[in-house]
Amino acid sequence: MTPLSRRQMAWRAAQDLAEGQYVNLGIGLPTMVCDFVPPGREVVFHAENGILGMGPAPEPGKGDKDLINAGKGLTTLLPGGTFFHHNDAFLMIRGGHIDVSIMGAYEVSERGDLANWATGSDKLAPGVGGAMDLAAGAREVWALMEHNAKDGAPRIRKSCVLPLTAGGCVKRVYTNLAVLDITRDGVVVREMIDGLDLAGLQRLTEPKLVLANDWKKLEVPAL
Repeated sequence: MTPLSRRQMAWRAAQDLAEGQYVNLGIGLPTMVCDFVPPGREVVFHAENGILGMGPAPEPGKGDKDLINAGKGLTTLLPGGTFFHHNDAFLMIRGGHIDVSIMGAYEVSERGDLANWATGSDKLAPGVGGAMDLAAGAREVWALMEHNAKDGAPRIRKSCVLPLTAGGCVKRVYTNLAVLDITRDGVVVREMIDGLDLAGLQRLTEPKLVLANDWKKLEVPAL
C-alpha cells in the first residue's frame, strides 16, 4: 500500500472540478490544485488576497514576486484574469459567488464540521485567515488533507477535538488514502488506494465508514 503524494492528492481533487466553476484554493496543499486542471477545462480560480483567473505555479525562475496566492506562494495570471483589493475578494466570498472552496484541514467530523485554524500547539500560531468566511460563503466545501496525523491519530473524527472553523460545511474529503463524501447516511467511501480495503481504512478512521456500492480504486498518475 502506497499512500498518495501531496501532488497526487491535488491532482485527484482537480479532476472533480467542473467546467466554468469559480473555485477558491486555501493555503498550503490546496494551492497545488490549479496545476492539475484537465486540459481544455476552464475553471476560474479565486484567491482571497485579490485574484480572479489565477493560473498554475510559474516555472522555476520565471515568477513575478509581486504576483502571489493567498499562501504567499508565487502564482500566474491566465489571459483575462485580474487582480484587485482583497475587500472585493471577500465580497465575492460573502456574496455566495464561489462554487467550491478547497481547504486544508486538521480535522473533519462525520457531520462535516471543519477544524483548520488552530492546533493548540505553542509552536504553530493559529491563523484563521478567510477560512470562516469561505466555509460559510462557498456553495460547497472540500477538504484536502492527510488521512492521519504524524502520530497516527485519526483526523476524520466522530467529533472534532480542535477548535471549529465552521459546522457542517464539508461535503467531500480527499486524503492520501481515499475519497470520502460526508452525507446524512454517514461517511461514504467513494475511492480507496490500491492495497487498502474497508477494514483497513476503518482502522485509521474514527467514525463508522459506509462503502459506496459503486466505489472504485483510487488511481492517479505518477507525479
